Amino acid sequence: MTDVLAALDEWPAPTAAAAVVGPSGVIATHGPTERQFALASVTKPLAALAILVAVEEEAVTLDDPADESLLPGATLRHLLAHASGVAPERRLRSFPPAVRRVYSNVGIELAAALVEAAADMPFPQYLDEAVLGPLDLAGTSLLGSPARDGVSTVRDLARVVQELLSPTGLLSAKTLADATAVQYPGLRGVLPGFGGQDPNDWGLGLEIRGTKSPHWTGATNSPATFGHFGQSGTMMWIDPVARVGVVALADLDFGEWAAQAWPALSDAVLAEYRR
Repeated sequence: MTDVLAALDEWPAPTAAAAVVGPSGVIATHGPTERQFALASVTKPLAALAILVAVEEEAVTLDDPADESLLPGATLRHLLAHASGVAPERRLRSFPPAVRRVYSNVGIELAAALVEAAADMPFPQYLDEAVLGPLDLAGTSLLGSPARDGVSTVRDLARVVQELLSPTGLLSAKTLADATAVQYPGLRGVLPGFGGQDPNDWGLGLEIRGTKSPHWTGATNSPATFGHFGQSGTMMWIDPVARVGVVALADLDFGEWAAQAWPALSDAVLAEYRR
């Protein structure tokens, strides 16, 4: 079997680690899988999982208003799908709901704030009780914004990928199917680092590959592939058609190196491990 993860040794990052994951768990690893890395926007899927647990616990609903004074007509679902119209980094309404896909850190922060208020506890504590504890993610924590301030390890995120490939009950099948389905189909928008996309498909806290080009996953990833990448040099994806997923974390900020290396790694993994 080819060691496709050995390609990480050619990356310009000082440190990089990765895992290939199947429905039964980790298939292959490379690098320090217990080392903590700053996740940047790979924090968002973790926050979204906690928010969806809150939905299942009926602390909130996806139809709850996002913030009527700031985003009239927008809901928690719009926030998680980057379809609320809120600006990327400011509490500012840039579009009506479901008109454009505006990738927004503020939107995820507003979504987490709804859970925080409903549960009457700080969101990092809710994340710990809803996701980190149940999945035994001992190397993961949230140090600030639920949109970008998580830290984690390849070991922990591989467990998340396995849960999304082969669920053990963190979320119901119905909720997971909703989270990984395109929300508000047909919206165009900008995918950071890869330019305008039409459509710019998104689920609930998870980016969906769809027909985007260029993209950070491989050319052979199925359109149903979902996941996230972060500006700190981190990425994870799950391809439900191939029944395989990848986590790759590095300590070098996203740049042209990642735009080239991640798709190549993804295609190599799919060629070797597609089920």
